[in-house]
Amino acid sequence: MRITIAAVGRMKAGPEREMVARYLDRATGGGKPLALTGFDVIELTESRASSSASRKAEEAKNLRASLPDGVVVALDERGKSIGSETFANQIGRWRDDGRPAASFVIGGADGLLPEFVSQADLVLSFSPLTWPHQLVRIMLAEQLYRTTTILSGHPYHRGD
Repeated sequence: MRITIAAVGRMKAGPEREMVARYLDRATGGGKPLALTGFDVIELTESRASSSASRKAEEAKNLRASLPDGVVVALDERGKSIGSETFANQIGRWRDDGRPAASFVIGGADGLLPEFVSQADLVLSFSPLTWPHQLVRIMLAEQLYRTTTILSGHPYHRGD
């Protein structure tokens, strides 16, 4: 199963981009024996439309066009909060069910279009707090790496 992070907005060079790359490189290595591949990042340009609603609609259209067929997970502070093991096991179930891809979507500064969120297979929250997109990307990349360690029985994750 191919794993993709699709994000509205581009990360500049620097420590945040390096952290995402480091975790995704680790996930790529750990994911191969688990039939988890890709761990790609798609960066979409933020809309320049004049209203928030128009920006979200344009960004949602571009997101839909860029995502591979498969599971869509929208990251949103109003989503479901789950633990790392539940997260890993869900990805494992999707893989075992033959889903070809899982895309994790991070919206732009205005967030995601509500219709896009309602059509997602899972709406996931890292917290009810609002996080900068750079930090969300880092946290997601780390959780994807953690997923590979949980599914492989590696001791990186020291859950109960």
